[in-house]
Amino acid sequence: MGTSAAAALRAAGHEVGGLARTEAKARQLAGNGVHPVVASLFDTDALAEAFHGYDAVCNLATHVPVGRASVLPGAWRTHDHIRTEGSQSVAQAAKRAGVFRLIQESVSCVYADGGEDWLDVDSPLMVTRATEPAAEAETHASAFACAHRVAVVLRFGTIVGDDPLTRWRLSRARAGHAIGIGDPAGWTHVVHPSDVGSAVVAALHAPGGVYNVGAEPVRRSVLTSTIASAAGQEQATYLSKALLRLGGERLEPLTRSHRISSARFTEHTGWMPLHSRFSAGWLGDALVNA
Repeated sequence: MGTSAAAALRAAGHEVGGLARTEAKARQLAGNGVHPVVASLFDTDALAEAFHGYDAVCNLATHVPVGRASVLPGAWRTHDHIRTEGSQSVAQAAKRAGVFRLIQESVSCVYADGGEDWLDVDSPLMVTRATEPAAEAETHASAFACAHRVAVVLRFGTIVGDDPLTRWRLSRARAGHAIGIGDPAGWTHVVHPSDVGSAVVAALHAPGGVYNVGAEPVRRSVLTSTIASAAGQEQATYLSKALLRLGGERLEPLTRSHRISSARFTEHTGWMPLHSRFSAGWLGDALVNA
């Protein structure tokens, strides 16, 4: 997400800084034209110093475990820590540094199962222990906002493209394993990696608030069968109920039907996804790298 956002911001003419955890990552950022700062996401003092002089801070930090690792004990500890304590540290540091705008990444799987209904930001949420860290990050962003500061929360769909999860699903499908999660007839909300970056650029001018960001919703059967076909399989298979129980509360949000609209974000910013409808073309680079 950060790579996509940095590239889009630079293409739009913005000066971009980036947080790096190591010197090696800092050199990588510098090579991409991003001013690097080596600091911890949880060090409020260091972040406030790093943020000084910037007009906006975009918190896109995540650490999502992929594949079997995601069901191991403690697998989500780092991810949850980033979403809770990390987001709070970022918001507090941005206040101290005099930043005017905070853009906070979130996820659209916080919505309750909507069946065939369209969902927007006013639709009911279903916050569980799995999605509570994302909800907490949104709360920290909201607390940043005041008369002279703006907070924008972007609830992204599931990234599908040349990303770790998609590459894992392609690899798993090639091996003949199940890759589908939930009811094949249900809807799922997706976003192409490059559209993450353009959405962050658009969010620089959005009124404060919460927005959904993604392509047109797609039937889970279409998404799963397209990935399976790209991996050389004639038919897609779905995780059994036993495996879903093993995944527990972490997999449950991914089984919900989410026919989510991003129309409000378009109305307020003019943003349109370059990849507006999911297709096999989204998987090109991932097929090479899987």
